Amino acid sequence: MADLSFYISPLSEEIREEGRAQARGESILILLGARGIEITDATREKLTTCTDSELARKWLIRAVHATTAEEIFGAEELPGR
Repeated sequence: MADLSFYISPLSEEIREEGRAQARGESILILLGARGIEITDATREKLTTCTDSELARKWLIRAVHATTAEEIFGAEELPGR
């Protein structure tokens, strides 16, 4: 039987977490681009280097309502909540 312990290890979870954060950052870039919202190099870098998937999730929710890219990084309160 194969040793599958890696798949439940902290390192494995960290890799998955970073992958989720990266995918959410890419989704935000697609969403903002589709909505015609300007994306600066600084914003692009912040989104593509984030490794916290929960933070990236919050940003993605904010991006749905944002009128500027900077609004997604604002206060912790989500629009409409």
